Amino acid sequence: MCRIVWSIKCQTMLKNLCFPKPEITFSNVCLGHNPKIFTASGFFCINKSFVGYLSSVPRRSTGCLIEQLSEEKYECMVCCDIIRLMAPVWSCQSCYHVFHLNCIKKWARSPASQADAEGWRCPACQNVALKQPTSYTCFCGKVTNPEWQRSEIPHSCGNMCGKKRSGVDCNHPCNILCHPGPCPQCPAFVTKSCICGKTSQPMRCGQGTVLQCDKVCGAILNCADHTCAQVCHSGACQPCQLQVQQVCYCGVTTREVLCGTDKEGFDGSGHFSCEKTCGLMLNCEAHRCQQVCHHGRCQPCPRSPSLVKTCPCGQTPLTKLLDLGYSERRSCSDPIPSCGKTCNKPLACGSSDTIHLCEKLCHEGSCGPCSLTSTIRCRCGCKTKEVPCELVFTCEKRCNKKRSCGRHKCGELCCVNSEHKCLLICGYKLNCGLHRCQETCHRGNCDPCWQSSFDELTCHCGLTVLYPPIACGTKPPECKNMCTRRHECDHPVFHNCHSEEKCPPCTYLTQKWCMGKHEQRSNIPCHLQDISCGLTCNKILPCENHRCRRICHRGECLADGSCQQPCVLPRPDCGHPCSAPCHPGSSCPRTTCTAKVSVQCDCGRRKERVVCTEATSSYQRYAAIAMASKLSDMQLGDSMDIGPLLTKKEAKQTRLECDQECATLERNRRLADALQIDTSADPFNIRSTSVYSDSLKDDARFSLYKSLMDVSHCFPPMNREHRKIIHELAEVYAVESVSYDSEPKRNVVITAQKGKSACPNSTLTSLIERETTARAPPPIAHIKQHSSNGSTWSKMVKEEPVIDYFDVQD
Repeated sequence: MCRIVWSIKCQTMLKNLCFPKPEITFSNVCLGHNPKIFTASGFFCINKSFVGYLSSVPRRSTGCLIEQLSEEKYECMVCCDIIRLMAPVWSCQSCYHVFHLNCIKKWARSPASQADAEGWRCPACQNVALKQPTSYTCFCGKVTNPEWQRSEIPHSCGNMCGKKRSGVDCNHPCNILCHPGPCPQCPAFVTKSCICGKTSQPMRCGQGTVLQCDKVCGAILNCADHTCAQVCHSGACQPCQLQVQQVCYCGVTTREVLCGTDKEGFDGSGHFSCEKTCGLMLNCEAHRCQQVCHHGRCQPCPRSPSLVKTCPCGQTPLTKLLDLGYSERRSCSDPIPSCGKTCNKPLACGSSDTIHLCEKLCHEGSCGPCSLTSTIRCRCGCKTKEVPCELVFTCEKRCNKKRSCGRHKCGELCCVNSEHKCLLICGYKLNCGLHRCQETCHRGNCDPCWQSSFDELTCHCGLTVLYPPIACGTKPPECKNMCTRRHECDHPVFHNCHSEEKCPPCTYLTQKWCMGKHEQRSNIPCHLQDISCGLTCNKILPCENHRCRRICHRGECLADGSCQQPCVLPRPDCGHPCSAPCHPGSSCPRTTCTAKVSVQCDCGRRKERVVCTEATSSYQRYAAIAMASKLSDMQLGDSMDIGPLLTKKEAKQTRLECDQECATLERNRRLADALQIDTSADPFNIRSTSVYSDSLKDDARFSLYKSLMDVSHCFPPMNREHRKIIHELAEVYAVESVSYDSEPKRNVVITAQKGKSACPNSTLTSLIERETTARAPPPIAHIKQHSSNGSTWSKMVKEEPVIDYFDVQD
């Protein structure tokens, strides 16, 4: 969207940029109704005493703006709509684009127009303005809410513009009528001088051309001794370029500098300080100046009798010492008498609370080292310790800051450095891969290797050459000729000359046998040696009982040395395979049979797969139960055949015990036979024998668990009657139902909650079917006849009818 808006604004800007068009003639202008006429060359005012001639007005700025605004062809860049003649407008004073007043107000308040610092940006030129537009004024800003006159320029006041021309050094106000766009150049002529002021000539006021003559400037240079030798030029004259020799203040050191350097520091003898000891002889002619090379005369001798008024420690005036018999000093060479007291001058050691004083007797010169101790901090300021004043205390803490390289730690004891420069050698391999960086450890990448070779570098075949100098590490040039090296095969060469020692593999397509010699494969690259066909090896193993089951492979079939496949010899007791690891030359071990067998109950409903040993023990239990059930017949003298229970065939037919469901199915079968019901029909899928795998059961349990969570469903929009049906069904299922949206898109959303929602005992469909289906007639009661023994007659005894569903009479 932003891209589309920006494209529209760009089109508007391009449309508002006007180019020169043919001039407008006066053939269709009536002077009585249009006293101010605009042409491509300027304005003519008929009914006023002003004639402004605009010969230099840019057609693509002021003229085209007036034409488009008058013909209502100018578009606002904000709303992309035409600016009407009587619509309030605002004009930018930087790019002179015209906008609707309301549009520019909205733009100035929008976040997109805000500048980084303060103010808002013009949508055309991005010029930042501090004051937001508030009122509708003419282009010159003198009249608020100007009225539109047919004879005037739209949105102008019709008076003299009077604005100061921007960008030029002109004091004349604009002398044309109020207009859009920039003011034209000033038509007045003034006399201007050249840069050096030696030549003058009349020129157009406001013209940006700088007048320059061909005479020498001649201005005094910065040295005040020489004049400028350049031709009339703009700007200040360059400093004097003559080289002069200057002497320092003490007269020991000289230097070569440009004329005029340190001119303000000249004191009559020198121009600069050499920062050395002055050494000039003082007025006393016995001592030399000990100050640093300085400006002006040297200070008087500090040992002069007129300056020294006290003893060296400063505690006793020399007048008192004269009373004690000391001789008066006549010159600076005479010694200064000592008072004999303790010096007590403050020393540089000590702390802020305790000041150490000199303990020597009054003496000349500097005080010696202090013999006391001070509690001072180390250089880095981490630890405090009491040490003799003459020692410098440094702690044992190592600096853990990174050095300038950013990789190594400083590690210096009691470090006070601020830069922590690394003095180790970098030692990294350069881009050539042959040399190492010898610079001090640094940040960033190492500089390229500076070593180079002046021998020619050729490819392997020698046809492509690089001429010296060759930068270190440069690879041999790329050659487009075919490789000429000796190859292992005789196939055609398809690769170019190369600098690597080993040639690329041969890709010529050939026919090769697979590793197991099963089949010959086609379109195989020459460099491929071991080809697998993907078939089973199927070779006879050394045990001579099994075959190799591996996919076509190289080498021997048995990598471990012995066959580990299961033995296939039958067991003597059950007949199942041995299944022990292959044991050629030895009998099968006596192990428990783990083969799975299928067992079922007598009715055939229950079926399971169990281990062979479990099936055998189950059959033994079954045989014991069968024999125990016939003990009663054996006690009465009847015989019993137990042979079938002892044969292997019967042992394999192990039976499961029938459960209650089996009894129910048997009862239903007898009932169906009695009622002559077709047993092939199974409307309720009762006799379904579908068997589900464990993975399907696990998926079903997971789906059931997910279904127990809260589930929602949104129905599509429907009418009121259908929504009523859903709400009533939701009450039966204990499901929450809510209607959303308005007609005609009102829909229903139902939510089933865990522990609350449940299916009813019977569905609506089954209930309707039971009500509409005719019920079967009740069974006919069967009345039994009772007879009395020994009587000659019989009678029918009427008793309560007893229904026997299993007594069927033909």
